[in-house]
Amino acid sequence: MTASSDHQPPVVVIGAGPIGLAAAARLVERGIEPLVLEAGPGAGSAVRGWAHVRLFSTWGELVDPAAEKLLAPTGWVRPDAATYPTGGDWAERYLQPLADVLGARIRYGATVTGVARAGRDRVVDSGRDEQPFAVHIQLADGHEERLTARAVIDASGTWSTPAPMGADGLPALGEKGAAEHIAYRVPDLNDPAVRARYAGRRTAVIGSGASAFTALALLADLAKTEHGTHTSWILRRGIGANTYGGGEADQLPARGALGLRAREAVEAGHASAVTGFRTQAVERENDRLVLVAEDGRRLDPVDEIIVLTGFRPDLSFLSELRLGLDERLQAPTALAPLIDPNVHSCGTVYPHGVSELSHPEVGVYLVGMKSYGRAPTFLAMTGYEQVRSVTAAIAGDRAAAERVELTLPETGVCGGAGLFDEPANTEQAASGGGCCAAPEILRIGTGAPAATASSGGCC
Repeated sequence: MTASSDHQPPVVVIGAGPIGLAAAARLVERGIEPLVLEAGPGAGSAVRGWAHVRLFSTWGELVDPAAEKLLAPTGWVRPDAATYPTGGDWAERYLQPLADVLGARIRYGATVTGVARAGRDRVVDSGRDEQPFAVHIQLADGHEERLTARAVIDASGTWSTPAPMGADGLPALGEKGAAEHIAYRVPDLNDPAVRARYAGRRTAVIGSGASAFTALALLADLAKTEHGTHTSWILRRGIGANTYGGGEADQLPARGALGLRAREAVEAGHASAVTGFRTQAVERENDRLVLVAEDGRRLDPVDEIIVLTGFRPDLSFLSELRLGLDERLQAPTALAPLIDPNVHSCGTVYPHGVSELSHPEVGVYLVGMKSYGRAPTFLAMTGYEQVRSVTAAIAGDRAAAERVELTLPETGVCGGAGLFDEPANTEQAASGGGCCAAPEILRIGTGAPAATASSGGCC
């Protein structure tokens, strides 16, 4: 079923990452005109931020079907479905070609600063649902514009808003003052300047997800050739059966192997686990840093700190919309119980779509890693299913919107990023994998490693 875009404003998609571009492709497939607004200078800007990270999803799980159809007339051929790309591969070999096909439907250097009902703040009821959306943007040259949209799909991810190190969710005391020695991304040790930052030095890695696993594995490899390199792995909880993920039981082999690499780093003595440590402050001791816990414990000084405690959604530009968000996760209210990280892993999250992603404000949808709020369990193929459902609903095809067309692989624990130096084939990639986005990538990953991607999150 298709819907004509004649005499109607476009559907605005925020973010030209994997999920945003997939949403645009789905809209084009249904005859609806999209307008993609991307703050960065090119497609997959967040993914390019973790270009060195290898995803733990294969090419077969990273290409949206509608996007592939849109690309086919150009002669584009999907890479070997069984191989594992890096974030850079994903951006250059898929996201950018897809963006090129979409062409003028994408505006780069356009940062969304506000979304509201035209002529209505969030208080006004009268005529609200009949009004289009007003979207305010700021361009790279500083100019501002006001656009009109029939619906808004926010796929902006979480890559730009990493969580701080403080156990209470706030920056630790002294964290901002020590910023020159703190990183919030998985380091690219192929970069000589980055490598020199950590070689022969002591580093604290704070976090318990796949992004932290990746950092532990990379720094352990560095320790094998650079004397004096050591990592203190800071965990808020103790070490249990699921600390290192699903291992060999994970149906995404590279994701399971990532946790095993982290365990090897600890067992080999390249990293020391510090458990039950809830960071309250970071203090300077000469030229080094000392982490202080809420219970008063003080760790030995370190030279650098890598904070990999997750990402958060930026909701500031949506403040005039009536969103229904869970008070804990900042995810859509109906979706939150399905993705609560206290209960679920990637393999236990049910596929979901427009029913779980709808808000009191009709016509606005948070998708991709952004829809998961603070939950770290996002997979790219989950996002593709989300936008398939949402765009069907926008087109008026409720039957398709409510249909489930996805089966997720089972796992133990997920979220985060992967390794950049693993061979790109199925057998060898099982020795280390990755995730987008955003850390998260998606992380895009990140956005992100874990990465999220897109934005950050898990892929």
